[in-house]
Amino acid sequence: MKIALVQMNSQPDRSHNLAEVARLMRDAMTGRPDLIVLPEHFDWMGGTVADKKHAADQVPGGEAYALVQQFAKDNGIWIHAGSLMERGADDDRVYNTTVVFNARGENVGLYRKIHLFDITAPDGKTYAESATVAPGDDLFIYELNGNRIACAICYDLRFSRIFDRLSNENVDIFVLPAAFTHQTGQAHWEVLCRARAIEFQAYFVACGQCGSYPMPNGERRQTFGHSIVCDPWGQIIAHAGNDVSVLMADIDQVRVREVRSLIPMAEHRVLMAEKAVRVALSSGDCSGIEVEVPVTG
Repeated sequence: MKIALVQMNSQPDRSHNLAEVARLMRDAMTGRPDLIVLPEHFDWMGGTVADKKHAADQVPGGEAYALVQQFAKDNGIWIHAGSLMERGADDDRVYNTTVVFNARGENVGLYRKIHLFDITAPDGKTYAESATVAPGDDLFIYELNGNRIACAICYDLRFSRIFDRLSNENVDIFVLPAAFTHQTGQAHWEVLCRARAIEFQAYFVACGQCGSYPMPNGERRQTFGHSIVCDPWGQIIAHAGNDVSVLMADIDQVRVREVRSLIPMAEHRVLMAEKAVRVALSSGDCSGIEVEVPVTG
């Protein structure tokens, strides 16, 4: 199976972004892929909280949704539509949502980002995704060409338990649209992508935003780019820079079977939920006392 990753530099300008995504998907089609993957926030980046809420659209039926759906139908191509801003049930917050379309333009399912990026980066910049976005609560896997493909988005990358749960469903490929910051990307992007591929013996497909986008206070925020595809051994088989581009990668089911046969982790895995934890307390009046804490999940 061949996958095309569309690396973008989205702005707080929906018309610009949708024109760009259409152009880049047309470029991707020259490589005859089976699946096109878009980055997180392909429809909108930056702006105020109010801007983001105003830019959020209907799923189904919104402008970004309709453009990608029509492209899938017209070109007979599956599209993993990175993430777009989905209008929620009320006006308080929106969802950060992946939508997957099959080659007939049918919506086969969606995933709403679960882990929200609320941090202060080492350079002092504050990111407060939960001010705009409500978390999802369901996971989603779909099948294409005999591969089971699981959805995650950006900050989810740091939380191995979501991938552990998905891997229980015999996932062959993880797809992660992202808009990693330049600082955190330099430190953690590649090592985390490779780690997830290695520990769950699956292909890891991570498609990012690149370049910069403006904030209302005049500052420009840098994204990391460097879209990447890792095989189940953790080897990097395709890698982009920090420019707008289309990255192609081949997925080989034989490679998945080879790696899982070489190191049969599924057979060796011990269910930690069945284990209790013994904790030796070493402070205050409880020094030296050992207690048993049941593990609940």
